[in-house]
Amino acid sequence: MNGTGQSNGVGDGTRAVRAGLPEPVKHEPTLPGPVFAAHYHLPGDPTGPYTYGRDENPTWTHLERAIGELEAPGQDGVETLVFASGMAAISSVVFSQLRAGDAVVLPSDGYQVLPLVRAQLEAYGIEVRTAPTAGDAQLDVLDGAKLLWIETPSNPGLDVCDVRRLAEAARARGALVAVDNTLATPLGQRPLELGADFSVASGTKQLTGHGDILLGYVTGRDPAAMAAVRRWRKIVGAIPGPMEAWLAHRSIATLQLRVDRQNASALAVAEALRDWPEDLGVRYPGLMSDPSYKIASQQMHRYGCVVSFTLPTRARADRFLDALRLVDDATSFGGVRSTAERRGRWGGDAVAEGFIRLSVGAEDPGDLVADVLAALDESAK
Repeated sequence: MNGTGQSNGVGDGTRAVRAGLPEPVKHEPTLPGPVFAAHYHLPGDPTGPYTYGRDENPTWTHLERAIGELEAPGQDGVETLVFASGMAAISSVVFSQLRAGDAVVLPSDGYQVLPLVRAQLEAYGIEVRTAPTAGDAQLDVLDGAKLLWIETPSNPGLDVCDVRRLAEAARARGALVAVDNTLATPLGQRPLELGADFSVASGTKQLTGHGDILLGYVTGRDPAAMAAVRRWRKIVGAIPGPMEAWLAHRSIATLQLRVDRQNASALAVAEALRDWPEDLGVRYPGLMSDPSYKIASQQMHRYGCVVSFTLPTRARADRFLDALRLVDDATSFGGVRSTAERRGRWGGDAVAEGFIRLSVGAEDPGDLVADVLAALDESAK
């Protein structure tokens, strides 16, 4: 399945550049500027697309259409809603779909904030079951669940599960399926095509790609489920600012260029790490030797920009990070500037003290490989 991700005869690059743009109007910009409005002129009954700034904004509309065209090209009846952050988007699905007495299945190896979500769900009387991503282990705890939450590739371990298989099993049991698509991006994986009900992501990461925007989104195909998500957004007010939404839409135009460059460089870095004399336990779904490669190659168009590996000790990992010259020691991932961190410094992830999550940016791949290998050599002294 890996390739250009063409759908309906239009390639990903073309789709990304054109996504969400309104019909051209003479003397108007191709992408209209951000609309700053708390309220709109509204004589008479409150009808029309824009009534109040917490509920609707034209700048959101363009961005939501753009994301929908990437997440579900050619699919009718799909809706996208944007949020102030990835966690706002995640929360909107989880808390709008579940009630006291329901059961939800979460990955035990997912994003580090999920344990906080679990604690809150349990406080509301919702049963939380967990299982690891690898081996489709969530299948074993699906019976009676209302919602299955999938994160593939998982963050930070980069395990992959079979979305189509899990979605079919969940549907047979009457459960909704949400997939965290942050790491893959819609150019790397399209969960709705694989059978999911929701594709959820942090647009903070590679979607916008410059490390300067907090954003999240939910794309879904079930009208009732998405109406509940929209209602949750209204209740909590977790909305993006118009400038953030406009910057995000502007950034999507270069998504295919960034993703292809970063994916190719990530593979080059992963191969160099794999060939290093020490066994670093390198993980990257695009490596043919990776345990996730078989399933990833069947459902992903591109494999992501994140590579993980483990150094023997915390001290060695810290020396490695300090020796890097082209890679910033920072959290998050997906930006055009490469970043890396010792993930264990935060707690909450079941990783070794020397575990490194490396986000490969848009620098020259040869320079990145040389920098990483030089830092490995320096840190070993």
